Amino acid sequence: MKINDFKLERYFARHEFTAKYLLSSSDCDGYEMKYVLDQASAKELELWEKLTLGYTESEGHPLLREAILQYYNLENIENVVVSSPGELNFITMNVLLKPEDHVVVVSPCYQSLSEVVKSLNCEISYWQPDPLTWEFDTATLESLVQPNTRLIILNFPHNPTGAYLNRNQLDNIVDIAKKQDAWIFSDEMYRKLMVREIPELPPISDIYKKGISLWGTSKSFGLAGLRIGWLVAQNREFLQKVVAFKDYLSICSSAPAEILAMIALNHPENFIQPNLEKIRTNIELFSAFALRHKELLTFITPTAGSVAFAKMNIEKSALDFSNRLVEETGIMTVPGEMFEYPGKYLRIGFGRRNFPEVLEKLEAYLNQVT
Repeated sequence: MKINDFKLERYFARHEFTAKYLLSSSDCDGYEMKYVLDQASAKELELWEKLTLGYTESEGHPLLREAILQYYNLENIENVVVSSPGELNFITMNVLLKPEDHVVVVSPCYQSLSEVVKSLNCEISYWQPDPLTWEFDTATLESLVQPNTRLIILNFPHNPTGAYLNRNQLDNIVDIAKKQDAWIFSDEMYRKLMVREIPELPPISDIYKKGISLWGTSKSFGLAGLRIGWLVAQNREFLQKVVAFKDYLSICSSAPAEILAMIALNHPENFIQPNLEKIRTNIELFSAFALRHKELLTFITPTAGSVAFAKMNIEKSALDFSNRLVEETGIMTVPGEMFEYPGKYLRIGFGRRNFPEVLEKLEAYLNQVT
């Protein structure tokens, strides 16, 4: 197969570890190893201390898979496969799709959700929101479905807009998929980051027999360095194909990462809640910042997740602005071009504790150049 460069990840590779400040990261601050182990039960600590660095089970450690099942209405670990989130996305598309299948994907989106589909020579349609509200209309989705639609790809909470669905909308999507006998792949990486007081959606794997849920430790739990994610699905035949494909890639997960992920999953209040508090505080700060600069910024407050898409009223492109900003201030932002979305947008990430400091630096820069 031939696949295009991952624009966003190449852009991060260029700036993420050299820029002084990061304003567009989608993950939250990483927790220190000591903090993670301090949350562990006696049994979990024993697993850690007696850990041997050999191969692990391809599907994932059984105890980790049991910990994952706490978050789903399925009762058998055979409904869970563990790997890195990016790998699981890549495998899923390769297992499900063949050339000339049609796929509907949310847009703007994290590039791998669409690029792997393109590389498989599938037809693709983009389900886009209203740019004035970032709301997604399920009637629009239904109009995009074709006779050869094989897969619908969702991502809620949505990266990069911070949009979310309500339960009625999600049920409508399931009905659309059922009529077509299509699969639904739901990227739920920002699950549990509910920044507003609204009902949380169930994972798609709980409510649809051809639903596939993707989640992991990177965003909600502040443990991106573990590289641990999982698929949950009712269809075990599909998951067996995922494991067989995985034999050609990572084969199995990191033994230490699996134990650390297990600890986080069993003690979510000590990982997710601190991240939520940071995100909510930083959203309030940015909302006030956007009001002070309303001639330059249009900001729609995110409904869920750790990111938002802010529209810039500038002459040059968002990419030009971002390049100039990082060169002159050390502040890295992610422009809308990294999501192949028209217009002048910046993704803003709210999960870092130094957000107030970065915002102060950005404001000083804007006051100087505008």
